[in-house]
Amino acid sequence: MRNTSRFEYKYILSHAQYYAVKNALLPYLEKDFYTKHAPEGRYLVRSIYYDTHLLKAFHERNDGQYGRIKLRIRAYQDTPTDDGLISIELKTKKGSVMTKYSNLIPIASYNHYMQTGHFLETNQPVLDEFLRLKTTRMLTPQLIVEYKREGYTPKARGNLRITFDHGVSSTRAKTLFQENLMLKPHRPKHVILEIKCQKTQPDWLRKIVKSHNLKIITNSKYVQGVEVIRPSMITPNVDIVLKGKALEKQKRLNKEGRAW
Repeated sequence: MRNTSRFEYKYILSHAQYYAVKNALLPYLEKDFYTKHAPEGRYLVRSIYYDTHLLKAFHERNDGQYGRIKLRIRAYQDTPTDDGLISIELKTKKGSVMTKYSNLIPIASYNHYMQTGHFLETNQPVLDEFLRLKTTRMLTPQLIVEYKREGYTPKARGNLRITFDHGVSSTRAKTLFQENLMLKPHRPKHVILEIKCQKTQPDWLRKIVKSHNLKIITNSKYVQGVEVIRPSMITPNVDIVLKGKALEKQKRLNKEGRAW
């Protein structure tokens, strides 16, 4: 079992910003193991997300519920191979802190799970909890999210990871290696920057973020994926909603003859 707990900060970049920010970061970073060995310096990430028939996890995310848990299965390839590994993951977020529990299994075990509903491995806490939550919450696979990732770590030792995600797209799916996927892009002309750290960001990184005027965004790939495949679920812009509520409050106070 792997247990990762960290702060995550996400930014959306235009292609011009991507090159500018990447060039500013490179003196401090080096490619991670997967990026070094990937064609063109980007490796595939494919995840299948679980939710209820009524998409409860999607609505919990939009409602900002604290301590929600996300179930997903992740691969780093789009076709199964005998030596491939699959990551079974439970992901929870409390405030800005993300905690991920994961367990790597061979593709043979994933295939067994798809056929029987059980993994070949026994007495594995992450796998047992995944199956328990899937059953008690009546979760089923809803969609695949796929993208190409560049990953970097600092040249100086430290608990920091920086990634650039390209071509994020999604589609309905029930299996991780479903054939003939019709993937739909989330933001075709943008790249997602993610900064993952244990505590505070180093000074050089904060200066680069500030100098490029980057603004933190909420960027759930699962939520975006649902909105892409079901446009009726698109979340209203938060700023617009808040401004609307403020105007309504002002009108009500004006009617009552009270100041804001």
